[in-house]
Amino acid sequence: MSSFLQSSDWQRFQESLGRTTYTETGEGWSYLATKEAGTLNTRLYTPYGPECHDLNSFDDAITSLTFLAKKEHVTFIRVEPTYSITPDQLRQRGFRPVTYQQLQPAHTQIIDLTQPSDDILAQMSQNSRNITRNYHKKGVTIRTSHSPEEISILSSLLAGVATRNHITAHDETYFRAQADALFPTKAATLYIAELDKTPIAAALVYDSDDTRTYAHAAADDTHRKLGVGTALVGQMILDAKDKGLTSFDLYGIAPSHDPHHPWAGFTKFKKSFGGLEITYPGAWDLPLNKLGYWAYRTYQTLYRRLRR
Repeated sequence: MSSFLQSSDWQRFQESLGRTTYTETGEGWSYLATKEAGTLNTRLYTPYGPECHDLNSFDDAITSLTFLAKKEHVTFIRVEPTYSITPDQLRQRGFRPVTYQQLQPAHTQIIDLTQPSDDILAQMSQNSRNITRNYHKKGVTIRTSHSPEEISILSSLLAGVATRNHITAHDETYFRAQADALFPTKAATLYIAELDKTPIAAALVYDSDDTRTYAHAAADDTHRKLGVGTALVGQMILDAKDKGLTSFDLYGIAPSHDPHHPWAGFTKFKKSFGGLEITYPGAWDLPLNKLGYWAYRTYQTLYRRLRR
């Protein structure tokens, strides 16, 4: 299963934001890395990468990343392997866990799209299955768009969610940059749910070679009884199956052992579509400039304490 965050499409989006990216491929491994400047540091970040098949290919990828990082004079390398390397194996290689910052989710729910559509529906909860099959009976229509101008539908709905829930959401400039970079090649698709031709919910998905990733979604709270959020996800799953993709990544759930996790609410929603819970090793840093990295981690510790 390939991550969209390691694709050439995501690279194009990052470069449209003015960021410097690097790609490299070897026997059994590859990576897309972005050079990022933070407070007291610079780093190479490989979201959900490097991609590799075994421990040897992981080591080869890290050797390549280390050579690149030293050439670019960065403070540390940040990786998020999806290969099932253990924490002890990472520590043995000099990595330190990132525990102070949420990056890409370490827990997610994956639906196998190689099954027949009827089996995919059968694994949904009864409520999710019924809404997926019957949302049109409530007057709801769902359409897709690759028009960059329509990304404002999603960003406006997200702004409403952020206001209601007192959270911070990406602004329209960020989403417009994604739309401009990803819509022309259909690497990303905007789904819009409408009632009487008025948008009441929207969602954005990314497609890699084999996987559709459920990324951003928002709905008008006025129509929550219609279950449009459920209808959107159900339709996106079935469309991904019809497109020939093999996996649907619901992208981010709470760990099953933590019922009080802040994501527990929408985790129940995501799990209602079936699938298998997957756990990744999470984010890990490999310090190259140890003094610079120590200063960076000290700053992060002090900053968090001051914000409490």
